[in-house]
Amino acid sequence: MTSASAADPLVSQGKAVTASSVEGSGFEAAKAVDGSASSRWASAEGHDPEWLRVDLGSAHTISRVKLSWEAAYAKSYRVQTSGDGSAWTDVFSTSTGDGGTDDLTLSGSGRYVRVYGTARGTSYGYSLWELEVYGVSGGNPPTTTTTPPTTTTTTTTPPSGLGYPFGSRQTPYAAGILRPSGSTSTLDATVVGYYQLWKSAFLRHNCNSAWSQVLAADADHTYVAEAQGYGMVVVATMAGADPDARKIFDGFVKWKVDHPSSIDPDLMAAEQGDNCQSMSGGDAATDGDMDVAYGLLLADRQWGSTGTYNYKQLAIKHINAIKRSEINPSTNLLRPGDWADSGDPRYYVTRSSDWMADHFRAFRKATGDSAWDTIRTAHQNLIKTMQQNFAPNTGLLPDFVERTNGTPRPPAGEVLEDANDGKYWWNACRVPWRIAADAATSGDTTSLAAARKLNSWAKSKFGGNPDNIRVGYQLNGTQISSDVSEAYTAPFAVAATTDSGSQAWLDALWNKMVQTPIGSKDYFASSIQLQVMITVSGNHWVP
Repeated sequence: MTSASAADPLVSQGKAVTASSVEGSGFEAAKAVDGSASSRWASAEGHDPEWLRVDLGSAHTISRVKLSWEAAYAKSYRVQTSGDGSAWTDVFSTSTGDGGTDDLTLSGSGRYVRVYGTARGTSYGYSLWELEVYGVSGGNPPTTTTTPPTTTTTTTTPPSGLGYPFGSRQTPYAAGILRPSGSTSTLDATVVGYYQLWKSAFLRHNCNSAWSQVLAADADHTYVAEAQGYGMVVVATMAGADPDARKIFDGFVKWKVDHPSSIDPDLMAAEQGDNCQSMSGGDAATDGDMDVAYGLLLADRQWGSTGTYNYKQLAIKHINAIKRSEINPSTNLLRPGDWADSGDPRYYVTRSSDWMADHFRAFRKATGDSAWDTIRTAHQNLIKTMQQNFAPNTGLLPDFVERTNGTPRPPAGEVLEDANDGKYWWNACRVPWRIAADAATSGDTTSLAAARKLNSWAKSKFGGNPDNIRVGYQLNGTQISSDVSEAYTAPFAVAATTDSGSQAWLDALWNKMVQTPIGSKDYFASSIQLQVMITVSGNHWVP
């Protein structure tokens, strides 16, 4: 770009400014003329043309315009001046913009100066840290004018462009579902605050700045599919509260695309090390794949699929791969991963925390494939069977169920992870959340009955005091550890929402979550608690 040499004073700082659109709260037009290099204006993403206009207050002779672009820069744009804000004169134009800082020497006059972007340099929008206009008061209005395309608007508070901005609660829960006491604004602010802490503790862009990852500090490997699935669901849900949500989400998508399963490349490899390279065979894990597919469907409903990634297309490919490589075709039950094929002894083993009925409903809607109704029913029937036969007084489910091709049962010892595979342990602790999330959003009677059984036992067992919840139980309710974790505490809050007589119990669980800090080594528990808080506050929705 042209290097400026004019010595005229800065005349734009703090002046009135408007924009064709704003990406979201915190990216208003005024941020581009506030003199701060750490705040910025950002337009709505994925749309051309967009513009930013500053009113100098009176006619000025313009000698220099300095544009400090954020990563979302303009490839093609014009700098224009106007005497009345309606008819515009081009004083600079380019179709080879490359971002960074454009310090332009030019000659023009007018009361208004506008940067008019016609082609984005990225898939996002247009974003300026600062728009600086230099000149002196006075000068004649320009005589040569151009009129912008009729698609340009003059609104300063455009629609969000989001399908489900956080807090909008566009899809009501089933009748009778509880929320914690307090206003929705207070609940939402609490969730947003916890989300920001979660991002700070666990969101990373390591090895490649275009990647987003959730750091699984307390898992067996640095990055695991389960964590990335959580990240995709959470970030897509929080759009509207987080102006960077789409950029972060696309980083997760790139991670998924760049880390395919070695067995079914439409699925995601489950484990990566510090160097971000897949390891342990590079195969897939069902829990991560379920959330990845669901997150992609959320993104499609949230932003559409016409940007850098076609979320809907990727989601359907992922869903079809789950059906092809992670569903047992004879039982219609999920297998632990694409590696558990017919030659593996875990072919008839399924993990209870993978049984996400709301995900199955979303997959059915997205694909039109009625097999997902059959699959959902098979899992709901298994929940009913396990509760009746092995936990009639508690409703607790084991981490794993074996022999699903005959008489299903909890394993007596280790079947995949450790000696507690047949108990309510580090997988099954998520079950009250997963079952009750479907109950709350669908009103399904089977899910409601299962969730209420779990809630009834928990409320009684712990005397209405969340401080009494411990890590791990036998299916008859006998405690097997003295440890505590919000991974066990939080999920019972979702179950509590399904019972009209559990308001005090729900409030106690909510208050416990609010008082529980995030630990840098507690990715698993903190990620579960965040998603529970989203759900019980009324912000969970099924795409």
